[in-house]
Amino acid sequence: MTLDKTGTEADVSQVADTQRYQISVDEQIAGFTAYRERDHDGATERIFFHTEVDEKFGGRGLATILIEQALNDTRAQGKVIVGVCPLVAAFLKKHHEFDGDTRPVREETINWLQGQIN
Repeated sequence: MTLDKTGTEADVSQVADTQRYQISVDEQIAGFTAYRERDHDGATERIFFHTEVDEKFGGRGLATILIEQALNDTRAQGKVIVGVCPLVAAFLKKHHEFDGDTRPVREETINWLQGQIN
């Protein structure tokens, strides 16, 4: 487990059947980051498209904890990260240790994703 900015334990877990990672604090779900997967150009891409943290948990650094652990797990599973979600994209821009495990967002990625979530 990881501690948030208040010193409270935060737990991140993958919920594969809903294709998301969620973060819990005191056994309450505080937020999630959603993804879709596809096999494309010889690799499995995990496309992160939406992240949110409940307002009552704001300011505690939970989005950063959630994204970092989700991306580390994705990399450990041998999947390629695509950051469509603005929060994930901003995290990747600052954390170059993920550079070799990412692909850029392309128009065809967005088109494919829209077909999956609509």
